[in-house]
Amino acid sequence: MSGRAQLKEGGSRGEAIVAYKQILRDVLDRRPSGTRHRLAQALGKARSFVSQITNPAYAIAIPVQHLGAIFEVCHFSGAERERFLEAYRLAHPRCTLQLEPRARLRPLRLLVPDLGGEAANQDLDQLIHDYVTSLAKVYAAASRRGPPQGSTS
Repeated sequence: MSGRAQLKEGGSRGEAIVAYKQILRDVLDRRPSGTRHRLAQALGKARSFVSQITNPAYAIAIPVQHLGAIFEVCHFSGAERERFLEAYRLAHPRCTLQLEPRARLRPLRLLVPDLGGEAANQDLDQLIHDYVTSLAKVYAAASRRGPPQGSTS
């Protein structure tokens, strides 16, 4: 009997969450070291968040808005992606999955002051990440609209 049939017949939402987290963890376990760190950066989250969303023992679900980044960073095969999405749909039946292509990311290295503590440094890093993400969205929206009307350039 397939995993889908088992979950449909007697499985719970929690079992479906465990199923897709297990798939994600298995994929990550086969990827090079540093993949979890790159995933945390792509999601704009701390590495502890990645640990929570990849550990089937934690009940925290993976937010749908993170799926595109997960697939991009973790390089799921077609079969792995389908198995993951099947389990995700079972766990979240009311969620409409519309995976749009994510904007490609490129690394940018900055030298910033060391604030003297891990927590303060992480807060600064997150503020910079959030600001750059917001700035990029504004720039992309403005680029799609074209130059302002009446502009001489």
